[in-house]
Amino acid sequence: MVCIYTSVAKFGASVIVFVVAFMLLHHKSSDFHPLSEITSVGNGIQENAREICDVFVGDWVGFEGEPLYNKSCSFITRGNQLNCLENGRPDPHYLHWRWKPRACELPRFDPLKFLEMMRNKSWAFIGDSISRNHIQSLLCMLSTVEEATLVHHDKGHKSQKWIFPSYNLTASIIWSPFLAKAIIPQNIYDASPSEVDVHLDTLDPSWTQHFKTWDYMIFSSGKWYSRSSIYYDNDTVLGCHSCPKRNLTDIGFDSANRRVIKGVLEYIVASNHTGTVFYRTTSPDHFEGGEWFDGGVCERNEPVREGEFGLSWLDRILRDIELEEFGRARVVARDKGVKLRLLDVNPMSLLRPDGHPGAFRVSRPTGEIKNAKVVSDCLHWCLPGPIDSWNDILMEMIVNG
Repeated sequence: MVCIYTSVAKFGASVIVFVVAFMLLHHKSSDFHPLSEITSVGNGIQENAREICDVFVGDWVGFEGEPLYNKSCSFITRGNQLNCLENGRPDPHYLHWRWKPRACELPRFDPLKFLEMMRNKSWAFIGDSISRNHIQSLLCMLSTVEEATLVHHDKGHKSQKWIFPSYNLTASIIWSPFLAKAIIPQNIYDASPSEVDVHLDTLDPSWTQHFKTWDYMIFSSGKWYSRSSIYYDNDTVLGCHSCPKRNLTDIGFDSANRRVIKGVLEYIVASNHTGTVFYRTTSPDHFEGGEWFDGGVCERNEPVREGEFGLSWLDRILRDIELEEFGRARVVARDKGVKLRLLDVNPMSLLRPDGHPGAFRVSRPTGEIKNAKVVSDCLHWCLPGPIDSWNDILMEMIVNG
């Protein structure tokens, strides 16, 4: 029997937008009316409801086939923490589900067709490690036709650029976890790291200086805003988040995140860029029994039903901000003719707690003591894994314009 799991509430994504609008009413200007301006349908938030199929409203269905690529993909080998099978994960069941929209068919990603369509084009994934996770998925899928060649990287290999020589297609990952200018301390991954200096009034030049050169972009951000940070405006300290040792006003990460997301979207809309810009919604985590730092795990081996897993407090705040600010920007982008699209992977991804590396973020050979203490990764996605379906949707959005 094919198992089907519901992905979003039966009343549709437009109700979600309404709820978000109501919850955040105190943030709105008096002349903004989300239900009169936008409806969440089709390929993201659109200006009306003429679209027939919403590819983000669907179910995870059992799939007997195999992923397009396997654990030998060069972009996930050499000890990559996302290569779950190589690291010893014993259950491959998580690989045998596909996302199926309810009102239409979603073709499987076609790497050859994608490469042909993207001949002489350039792509950039701009954000944090989930953006890297996403581009690795895409590179692995495309490598079934042609292997990409690394042509540039920064000192720490956080930002990289590849080319598919036969198609003159370039794909870049731009490390910009705040999307704004940020000075990240070297001890950021220590138990007690120093604060990040975030300049809320200045977008990150690592992507703004190249913005006009890319044909397609996918922006995403959010998770890093929960870190201890000092916020600046015009090079003057404005306040902070989670800085108990500082004599500063804690203005909250949500206000900082909102200001930057609004600034990014306004920059995109004002650019008159003729390319296509996607904003990807936040990718949910699935920690159970605690957080990553205090024993949280993700040990499920199949999708869950709607309502069985709720968004974490952090993900809920980030999603509310994203939907509201995107809704505002989308209206203006439409009037200016800027191609701004919402890649709303959050609801579908929430139903896949089985798709994370978990304890298999490191190699765990057969015979290893089962309860050996390992910090679980319940945020990033196994490769191959559910994140590959993001690219099924991405291609469908491109094909159907």
